[in-house]
Amino acid sequence: MIDNERLILLSNDDGIRSPGLWAAAEALSTLGYVVVAAPREQQSAMGRSKPTIFDRSVHKETMTVGGQSWEVYAIAGSPAQCVSTSIRELLPRKPDLVVAGINYGENLGTSVTVSGTVGAALEGASYGVPGLAVSLQTPPEFHFSYSEEICFDAAAHFTGLFGKLLMEEANGRAYDVLKVDVPADATVETPWEMTRVSRNRYYFQKAFLGRKVEEGELRYRAETGHENDKQSDIYVVRVKKHVSISPLTLDLTAGVDRSELAETFCRRIADSKERNQE
Repeated sequence: MIDNERLILLSNDDGIRSPGLWAAAEALSTLGYVVVAAPREQQSAMGRSKPTIFDRSVHKETMTVGGQSWEVYAIAGSPAQCVSTSIRELLPRKPDLVVAGINYGENLGTSVTVSGTVGAALEGASYGVPGLAVSLQTPPEFHFSYSEEICFDAAAHFTGLFGKLLMEEANGRAYDVLKVDVPADATVETPWEMTRVSRNRYYFQKAFLGRKVEEGELRYRAETGHENDKQSDIYVVRVKKHVSISPLTLDLTAGVDRSELAETFCRRIADSKERNQE
C-alpha cells in the first residue's frame, strides 16, 4: 500500500463470499487501497451488536474477483466486530472510509437499527471514520443468498460515487454515515434524493406458532404503503423508485430544548406533590 493512498475498509453482513461485497470492492478499488474484512458466515440483522459467542478469530483468504487476486480477512464475528477488529488490530492506520455492503435487500425505515450493514458503518463512525452503508432492493427470497441472478452494477456505481464524495468532503460534517438504498431496477442514470429515515416499520416478524421454522425460511415480511411520507427513504425507493440517500448520526439525542423539558418535568413533579399533600 502506498503511504499517501486513501485507505478504505470494506465489510458487510452477508458474509465474505457475497457477490455484493465484491461488486463494492471493484467499484472502490478505483478510489484507493481497499481492505476487505467481512464475517466468515452470514450475519444479517446483527445491527451493531457484538455477541460474546464469537471469538473474532481472523482467517486470511485469497479470492479471485474480476481476474484479480485479493487477500481478504474472514472474521468469526458480527459486522460491527469485523470493523472494530480491523481498525484496532489489522489496519496499518485509521481508514479514510468504512463501507458496508452491497447488501442483498433494502434497509428502510425503523429497521435500520437492526441492519448489520448499517451497524458496520456506524461502528466505523464510532472511531471517527465516515461511513457508507449500501443496500440493493431485492426480492425477499434472495436476502440470504449469494445468487448471481442479482445485478449489482447500479448499486456499485453509487457506492463508488458517494464513497468518493464522502472522502472529498471537508471535516465538520453534521452526519456520520450515508445510508444508500438502491431500487431493484435502478441504472447508473437513476436519480438520487436526500431522504429522512421513515418512522414507520418496514420489516415485520412472522409468527411460527406450533411449528418448527425451516432452515432458510424468511422470518419476516416487507410492509408496503407509507405513501404519505414523501420525504422518507421508504417512499423514495418503493414509490418513486429513486436512489435514497439518508444522512445518519451517532448522536441519538432528541432535538428538544432540554432546559424546557427539565422545567416541564419539575413542574409536573411539584404539582404531583401538591396533590398528594391535599
